[in-house]
Amino acid sequence: MAERSRDPIIRTVPQPGDMNGNGDIFGGWVLSQMDVAGGALAARVAKGRVATVAIAAMTFVQPIKVGDMVSIYGEVKKVGRTSITIDLETMVQRRHEATDIQVTHGTFVFVAIDEEGRPRPVPAGMAT
Repeated sequence: MAERSRDPIIRTVPQPGDMNGNGDIFGGWVLSQMDVAGGALAARVAKGRVATVAIAAMTFVQPIKVGDMVSIYGEVKKVGRTSITIDLETMVQRRHEATDIQVTHGTFVFVAIDEEGRPRPVPAGMAT
């Protein structure tokens, strides 16, 4: 993602209950946080409900520790007829440090859905 001033979609601090057997934050925890963040951005674009249909790419770069300030950033990469592709990046600030460290990045694909959960077109003017 391009470097620029940006606001996170989600900012949170993992707790001891989010740890795996190695003492780091469980990978599933960060995946779920990224899914929530991507879904929030995709729903804005879709102007309504969306569902995750794929994680097209996912890379774990460094571990997340208990107490890290976790920030998830997203960028819309592609909008199709019913789908929205979002690039997500997870950054942390370790306790008592101000430096941002990239810990994960991934590409999530969402589909706009109607009230019955069926795919629906993304509103006109949103496609890229």
